[in-house]
Amino acid sequence: MKTIKHTIFAVAAAAALASCGSSAPAITATPIENIASVTSKKAELTEAQLKNWPAMDLVTDTVPGMSVEKAYNEIIKNRKGETVIVGVIDSGVDIDHEDLKSVLWTNPNEIAGNGIDDDKNGYVDDVHGWNFLGDITGENMEFVRYIRTLGPKYEGKDESSISAADRKEFAIFQKAKAEYDTEFAETNAGKQRYEQILEQLVPAHENISKKLGKEDYTQEDLQNISNPSAEEQQQIAMLSQMLNFDKTVPSVVKQLQGGVKYFNGRLDTHFNTTTDFRSVLGDDPNDIKDAYYGNNEVYGPDPTRDNVKHGTHVAGIIAAQRSNGIGMDGVANNVQIMTVRAVPDGDEYDKDIALAIRYAVDNGAKVLNTSFGKYYSPHADWVYDAIKYAAKKDVLIVNAAGNDALDLDTVAIYPNDQIDNSAEMADSFLTVGALNYSYGSDLVASFSNYGKINVDVFAPGVKIYATTPLSTYEYLQGTSMASPEVAGIAAMIRSYYPKLSAKQVKKIIMDSGIAVNKQVALGGEDSNTKSFSEISASGKIANLYNALIMADKMSR
Repeated sequence: MKTIKHTIFAVAAAAALASCGSSAPAITATPIENIASVTSKKAELTEAQLKNWPAMDLVTDTVPGMSVEKAYNEIIKNRKGETVIVGVIDSGVDIDHEDLKSVLWTNPNEIAGNGIDDDKNGYVDDVHGWNFLGDITGENMEFVRYIRTLGPKYEGKDESSISAADRKEFAIFQKAKAEYDTEFAETNAGKQRYEQILEQLVPAHENISKKLGKEDYTQEDLQNISNPSAEEQQQIAMLSQMLNFDKTVPSVVKQLQGGVKYFNGRLDTHFNTTTDFRSVLGDDPNDIKDAYYGNNEVYGPDPTRDNVKHGTHVAGIIAAQRSNGIGMDGVANNVQIMTVRAVPDGDEYDKDIALAIRYAVDNGAKVLNTSFGKYYSPHADWVYDAIKYAAKKDVLIVNAAGNDALDLDTVAIYPNDQIDNSAEMADSFLTVGALNYSYGSDLVASFSNYGKINVDVFAPGVKIYATTPLSTYEYLQGTSMASPEVAGIAAMIRSYYPKLSAKQVKKIIMDSGIAVNKQVALGGEDSNTKSFSEISASGKIANLYNALIMADKMSR
C-alpha cells in the first residue's frame, strides 16, 4: 500500500483489521433454524422470482434458496471484505461478458500480449488464466478412449483366454464396451425420435399458424378452429400436446432442434472411436511432467463462444457483478474469477484437471469450483495428488455431485476425495447436490446424485439464471449450477473472515446449513424416497446467512 499521510495509513489498517472478522462488531443475528411450519410456496413463481430464487429465503419466501439477499441486507451492510480469487476450472469463460469483465482475475506478474513468460511459470501471457485444451472443443468419453486403447489387445476375446495379470484391465475394457454399446444406442434412438417428431411437427405448425394468422397461438386458439379437416384434427391434437411442454410451439421446435444438435454432437465426438482429438495439442496425455501446452485463450477457439457457455454460466453464478443494474447478481462480492479451461464437451483428461488445480492454487486462488465429473479415471492418482496439494495450500475445492440420480456411496465418480468410502484424503473438498425450487417431496432435483458419505450438502440447481456468452443470460440446470452457488458462499466467508482455514470454511458451510425434515423423491421417482437428512453428510441446504453468523463466531 503506497500512502503519504500517517492518518490515511491508520484508517486503511483499521479497515483491514475489521475485514478479518476479529475486530468488526460481532454479528448478533439469529440463525435460521425453526422451519417446521414452512410449507411450499403455493403460487407459481413470477419470472422475476424464478430468476432470483437461489437468493431467496426459505422462511420469508417459502422457497429453498440460500438467503443471499437476507445476508446482504442484514449482515454484510457496511462490512468490508478482502478480495478472494476463485478458480473456475471448466469449459472456459467469455471474459468480455458485460457482467463478468469487471470481476476477472488479472495476473499481476504478466505483461499482456508481449509473448513472454514474464512470471516464469511456464505459461506465456496467462493474463486471465490458462487454456489447457488449446483449440479442442469436442472430446471422447473416457470409456471410448479405453476402447480405442485396449481394443487391439482384447477385442473378440473372452475371459478364459486372458492371463491373470491382464484380467483387471480386461474387466475395464468389457465394462467400457458395454457402456459404449448402451449409450450409443440410446443417443442414436433419441436423435431419431426427435427427428421424427420434428418431421411431423414443423409442417403441422406451418399449416395451423397460417390458418390462424399467427405463430404464437394458444390451446384456446386451437380449440376454437372451426370445421377442421381430418388432417387438421390430427395436427391440432399434436400441437396441443406440444403446448404442454412450453408456452409456444416455436419454442418447442427450437428445443427439439437443440436436442438433435446435442445428439449429433455426441455421436460425432463423445462416441467417436477413430478420431484422437487430443493429437492437436502435441502433448503426451499420459505424462504428467509434460505440463506446458495449450494457450492463454481462456474463451476457447469458437468465435460464437458457445463452447464456453457452461463455464461462463458457472462464473456468473459465483460472481457476476452485483448491483450494476444489468443481468443478474452473483452470490459473492469481492471476487476475482480466474479461468482455467480444462473441461471439453466430452470427458476431461485427468492430466488437464490435475494441472489445472495446481495452476489455480499456485496463482493465488483460495476457492476452486469443479463442475464436472466422469465415471472412469485412468490417472486418478494425479488428480488425488492435486487435491492433496490444494489442501496443503489451504484451498477449498467445491465440486459438483453429478447428474445421473445415483447414490455415490455405491458408485465412484471422479474427481472425489475418497476411495471406496474410506476416510477423506483432504478435509477441504466439498461435494454439492442440486435442489429444486419447490419445497416439497420434489425438493431434490430429479437428476441429482446423492450420498450420505460422498455428498456433503445441497444447493439450488434447477432453472438457474446466469451469464452466457456474448453478454446474454439463460436458465441452465444441473449440479454444475449448485456447486458454484456454494463456491460463492465459500468466497464470501474467505473474504470477510480470511483467517479461517479451508477446512473451517467447509465445516461452516456444512454445519450452518438448514436441516430439512422431509421425505424426498430421488431420481424424480415418487416410489424412491428417503429422508433428506440421509442423502448427504450434513443433511442440510447451504445457507449464506447462517454461514456468515457461524463464521463470525468461529473467527473470534
